[in-house]
Amino acid sequence: MASLKEIENRINSTTNTKQITKAMELVSASKMSKAEENARSFVPYSEKIKEVVSHIAGSSSDAEHPMLKKRDIKKTGYLVITSDRGLAGAFNSNVLRSLNKTIEENHSSTDEYTIIAIGRMGYDFCRKRGLPVTKSIIGLADQPSFADIKELANETVQLYSDEEIDELILFYNHYVSAISQQVTQSKLLPIDDIGENASTIDSQYEYEPNEEQILEVLLPQYAESLIYGAILDSKASEHAARMTAMKSATDNADELIDDLTLSFNRARQAAITQEITEIIGGVAALE
Repeated sequence: MASLKEIENRINSTTNTKQITKAMELVSASKMSKAEENARSFVPYSEKIKEVVSHIAGSSSDAEHPMLKKRDIKKTGYLVITSDRGLAGAFNSNVLRSLNKTIEENHSSTDEYTIIAIGRMGYDFCRKRGLPVTKSIIGLADQPSFADIKELANETVQLYSDEEIDELILFYNHYVSAISQQVTQSKLLPIDDIGENASTIDSQYEYEPNEEQILEVLLPQYAESLIYGAILDSKASEHAARMTAMKSATDNADELIDDLTLSFNRARQAAITQEITEIIGGVAALE
């Protein structure tokens, strides 16, 4: 059995750890609330730009754009969104496991795909395994603005426009609730669902100068907005996952402290009993 001093040191150490995890839980809860608000407030813009683009692309006009056309898949781009820090449970591992599984099932050579990594965890994962990373961004703010990712989003979309990749697949954690995040895999490019809502739009638009030139501007913006929306969604998921992980760690610390306290009391009681026994034995020997 451990000594009283050793048990006491473990109790103190666990208590200090509990204070840290509790503080991190509260910080993550605050960040999650703000991140969730950011993700939800971006939805109306995303839906409106999709509505306008859908109306143009789904109309009877001859407007066309390379981003709307499927082509033979020679090279795939994977955009994976992770965090820069750990202590978030399975937040990163679930996304990276899904990415790795997809690569193993669909590719036999690194020449067939490339990766755009957002977040240090995803970047380090790919580098350690020798996976090709074309672009990356590390150190993204907890509440990122579009300006923070505009360059990367623009360059990623440009990879498709320049035919360096023939499709772009997105991997990230979708925020469902504070206790639930869902790994999501979606095809970002080519945009093949853009015309789904066209028939439901009653508004009549007049386009100047013409539909093709408007699509030339709007479609890249729409694709970039999807990337930004996924990042906001992932950030809300990250803070929620970290809050949950820290709460679990705090609860585990409470349980461990209770067990250690019980062990400490038993050890102290045993020591006191031993001392009393020795005293009684000594007195009996003197009689």
